[in-house]
Amino acid sequence: MLLNLPDQFRKSVWAGAAAVATLMAWAPLSEARVTRIVIDADVPIANQPYRQLTGRAFGELDPHDPLNAIIQDIGLAPKNARGKVEYVASFRIRKPTDLTQASGLLWHDVPNRGGNVNFPADSFAARDVHLLSGWQGDNSGGTRLPANVDCLPPYVAPCAAPAFANHYVKLPVAVNADGSPVTGTVLGRILNASGVNSQPIIVHSNPLPYKPATFDTKEATLVTRLHETIEGVVTGEAPVASGDWAWAKCSAANPFPGTPDPTQICVKGGFIPSRVYQVVFTAKDPYVLGAGFAAWRDVGSFFKYETEDDFGTPNPLVDGYIRIKWSIARGSSQSGNYLRGSLHLGFNEDEAGRQVHDGMWPIIAGRRIALNFRFAMPDGILKLYEPGSEGPQWWHKYPDRVRGLPTRGILDRCERTHTCPKVIEHFGAAEIWGLKLGPEWVGTDARKDIPLPKNVRRYYIPSTDHGGGPGGFSVTPLAVGTCPSVGYGEATFAANPVPHRETVNALRVHFRNWVMNGTLPPPSRWPTLKPLKEEHEGRDGDRDDGDDEDDDGDRKRNRGKHQPLLVEATKSAMGFPTIPGVPATAPTGLINPVLDYDFGRDFDYSDASGIQSIQPPRIKRVIKMLVPRVDADGNELGGVPVVLRDAPLGTYLGWNITAAGFHQGKVCNYEGGMIPFAKTKAERMATGDPRLSLEERYGNHTGYVSAVRKAAANAVAQGFLLQADADALIAQAEAGNVLKP
Repeated sequence: MLLNLPDQFRKSVWAGAAAVATLMAWAPLSEARVTRIVIDADVPIANQPYRQLTGRAFGELDPHDPLNAIIQDIGLAPKNARGKVEYVASFRIRKPTDLTQASGLLWHDVPNRGGNVNFPADSFAARDVHLLSGWQGDNSGGTRLPANVDCLPPYVAPCAAPAFANHYVKLPVAVNADGSPVTGTVLGRILNASGVNSQPIIVHSNPLPYKPATFDTKEATLVTRLHETIEGVVTGEAPVASGDWAWAKCSAANPFPGTPDPTQICVKGGFIPSRVYQVVFTAKDPYVLGAGFAAWRDVGSFFKYETEDDFGTPNPLVDGYIRIKWSIARGSSQSGNYLRGSLHLGFNEDEAGRQVHDGMWPIIAGRRIALNFRFAMPDGILKLYEPGSEGPQWWHKYPDRVRGLPTRGILDRCERTHTCPKVIEHFGAAEIWGLKLGPEWVGTDARKDIPLPKNVRRYYIPSTDHGGGPGGFSVTPLAVGTCPSVGYGEATFAANPVPHRETVNALRVHFRNWVMNGTLPPPSRWPTLKPLKEEHEGRDGDRDDGDDEDDDGDRKRNRGKHQPLLVEATKSAMGFPTIPGVPATAPTGLINPVLDYDFGRDFDYSDASGIQSIQPPRIKRVIKMLVPRVDADGNELGGVPVVLRDAPLGTYLGWNITAAGFHQGKVCNYEGGMIPFAKTKAERMATGDPRLSLEERYGNHTGYVSAVRKAAANAVAQGFLLQADADALIAQAEAGNVLKP
C-alpha cells in the first residue's frame, strides 16, 4: 500500500513502522493478568439500591516476570501454551444499581478463610463499591473448590455454573521437571482428643490441606507429649509404635486399624485426652500458594483499571468510562496478615507497573501471613511451631539484632517502586498477648520504639479482645468464652465486652477522607517504650536508621518525668492488681512469645519463603515481649479512648486462662476476658478486692451515665468516635442496668 507514495514519505513511514515494531518487540507484554471474567449471578440487594454479582476471574501469571518470580515454586507450576501459569479466583461485587451515582471508591476485602465480609451501612449510603476476591488456594474446609470451577458458558452438560458458597482460588500443584511429584515434610497436631474414634488434623479451624504420600506409618513419626510450656519446652515425649496407629477412619463399630483414610489418624486403644499427638510425615503435591497473592492483586487491578476482558466481557464497574478512582484494601485477622505479607513481597504493583491500591487497612493483624513457602498452612494462628513472625514485622527498615537478619521493613519493595499505599492499622490487647504483636513496635531486642513512616497510622484499642466485644452497659457478665482453635479448650473468665465497633466506624470515615481528599487522620496512638510528653501521644512521620546511640541519653533526660507505657509482661512490671479469683502470679507467664525457629537452610527467614526442611522446627531462642502498663483496676493505659474502657464495669483483659485439658493453666490462645467490679464496698471488702466498687466509683445509675457521657465526649473530641455513635452509646447506658434500683 506504500508503493504509490513519494519516496521521502514512504521512507519515513517505513522508518516509523520499524520503530514501532522495535518498541513492541522490546516492550514488556502485560499478558499475565485477568484474561476472562464470568458473572455467575447478578441479584438485587434487599433494601438497598445495589446489586450483588458473584463470579470467577480466570487469569494467568508470567513466571519470568520479576514481580511473580518471588512466588515459591512458580517455576514448577504447569504452564499453558503461552508459557503462563493459570488460576481461577472467585469474586463478589456489591455496586450501586445506578453506577453513575458511585462515589468512585472501591473497598477490596480479603476474605478470611473463604468467608464473607459485610458491607457497612455508611458505605452503602456513600455509594461506595465493594469487592471480595479469593486468595487462599489450599482447597480445604472453607476454601474448598466448588464443582464446575473451570466451566465456561455456554454450558453443556455436565458442565454448569458453580454454586457460590465460599471464596477460593484454584491454584496449580507444583510438579518436578521430570514429572514426579514434589514431596516434603509436614507437621500436624491433634489436641485434647479422647476415645477410640479417629481424629482429623485441624489447622485452627480447617483440615490440614496435605495428605501423606503413603499409608505406611513406618514412613512417618507419631509422638505423644505430656506437657509443653508456652516457650516450647517439652517434657514426657514418647513415640507411638508404627503398628499402633494408622492413617485410617475408625470408631467403636469400626475398630483399629479401621478403614484407610489419608485425612485421619486412628490410634490403637484410643486417644488419651491429657496428651498432645504430633505427627511428622512426607506429603506430596504442594499448591503454589504464593500465586494467591498475584491472583488477588490482578483481580483488584482488573476491576480498577480495565474496561473489558480479552473476550469482550465488560468490566461491571464501568459505565461508559472507568468509575473507580480510588481503592482501599481491607483485611481482618488472618486477612490483615495477608495484606501485610502481600505488601512486603511487592504485590501492590501490577505487571503494568501500576499501583493497585491507594490505601491498605490490616485490621487486628500484627504479623505477615505464612503463605509463600512450600507446604504452607495459611490457617495457622501462631500456636507452637506455626510460622508467621519471621522477618520484619515493622514498616520501616530496622535491624533484627536478636535473630541476626538483614535490616529490612515491610515497605521496602513498594518504596523502591513508588507503589506504597496509605496504611491504617489497628489492634487491641489480644493481639499483644496471644498473637505476638509486640516486636512490630519495638523490634526483636525490645529496646527502642520503631518510628512510623508518614504514610502509616497506628491505633491501639486498649484492653480489648480480638476484634472487640459486643459492647453494652450491663452488670451481667458475658458467658465464658472458648479458646480459639478447634479443640484448644475453654476459658476461665467471662468474655471481654469492650467493642472495636464504634472506633472502627470513626476510622473508616477518616481513612475514606484520607484516600479521597488527602485529609489526615488523627495522629497515631499506641503505647510506647520511650517516655512521651503526653500519656497517649504517638510518634508519626519520623524515620529511623536503627541507631540506638541516643537511647540512654533520652531515658536519663526523661527519668522521673513520665513513665513508659510498654513494660515487661509480668505482674509486677505492669502494676497488675491482685484480684480475687485470679491466680496470684497472673498474668506473668501468660504471654505467647515470638519463638525464633530453625526451619532449615532452605528457608528465607526475611521473606518467609522457601522450603522448611526441619519439622518440628528447632527453637533457637525466645524473643522478649512487652505489654502495656495497667491502671489500678488492671485496665491498660495508652491507645485510643473507648467509652466502655473509660467508664469501666470491671477489669478488661486481652488474655484469659485455659480452664482444663492439655493447656490448663496456660494462656487461652488469644481469647480475652473480664472480671467484674463488686457492686458495693462491703462486697469487695468481703473478698479482699482492691478495686473500687461500682457504687464507690459512680454513686448511682445517674452517676454512671454521667461517666459515659464524659468518656463519649472525650472520644468524639479526639476523633475516635462519631457523634451519632456517641449518642447511641449514651442511650444504651441510660437503658442499661448499671446501679439501677
